[in-house]
Amino acid sequence: MTSLFICPVCGETLEQKQKSLFCKNSHCFDLAKQGYVNLLQSNQSSKKHHGDDKLMVKARHCFLEKGFYGELKGCLCDDLSDAVNKPAVLFDAGCGEGYYTRAVTAALRNKNPLLKAGGIDISKDAVAVAAKSGGDIQYAVASVYDIPVKSDCADIVLNIFSPGAFSEFYRVLKPGGILAVAYPLENHLLELKQAVYDKAYKNDSIPCVPSCFKLIAEKEIKQVLRLSSNEDIVNLFKMTPYYYKTGAGDQKKLEDLNRIEIKFEVGISYFKK
Repeated sequence: MTSLFICPVCGETLEQKQKSLFCKNSHCFDLAKQGYVNLLQSNQSSKKHHGDDKLMVKARHCFLEKGFYGELKGCLCDDLSDAVNKPAVLFDAGCGEGYYTRAVTAALRNKNPLLKAGGIDISKDAVAVAAKSGGDIQYAVASVYDIPVKSDCADIVLNIFSPGAFSEFYRVLKPGGILAVAYPLENHLLELKQAVYDKAYKNDSIPCVPSCFKLIAEKEIKQVLRLSSNEDIVNLFKMTPYYYKTGAGDQKKLEDLNRIEIKFEVGISYFKK
């Protein structure tokens, strides 16, 4: 079976044989028991641990599975299934535990046969959860700044709350392909930050996308999340980068908080190559 991914060493196509991926130059990459492959090369980073750790992945998985970000997921599914009227290749650049990958894949398949779907994330812990969820989506540990897929291979690239490696996204997309970017607006989760910090800063709201892309649509989702359990509040905090930049004293401010209303404000921009 031909993989969506290419060899990170020589760039040749990878073929799956039993539980490994091989290229014609005999480079071999074993599949983990969950079904993903690690294509992150040691020279790409000196860190021993990359991306989100198990705590962050578990918190996000628990929070998202309760449907709190469901409107964003639904919007992506509706917009992209309406935009693509042929069998497509979907690629999620920064897929995390696969929440949006699975949803958009299912939405596209409800309308047309999907040729292939895949996702990468630099976090092995996140990709393991994504792959364990089953289905025939191909997952790999890799960097969005060095995506191990062929040029001009994808009809859709997702970039949901992930680093914007736009030159790579442009390379990966077919001519006429669509890039979907979701990003926090300036007031997103502001009340959560106000509950933790003495001075809460607003977000920088708009990603800087190169002019080689054509903006075809953009929208904003604004709603209020009403969280009524400490578990949900803490999980939301732990799934954000704020948690790891916050001292123990400020983290404890959430220990007795059992109810809060928080602004969910996200922008979505759609671009065409």
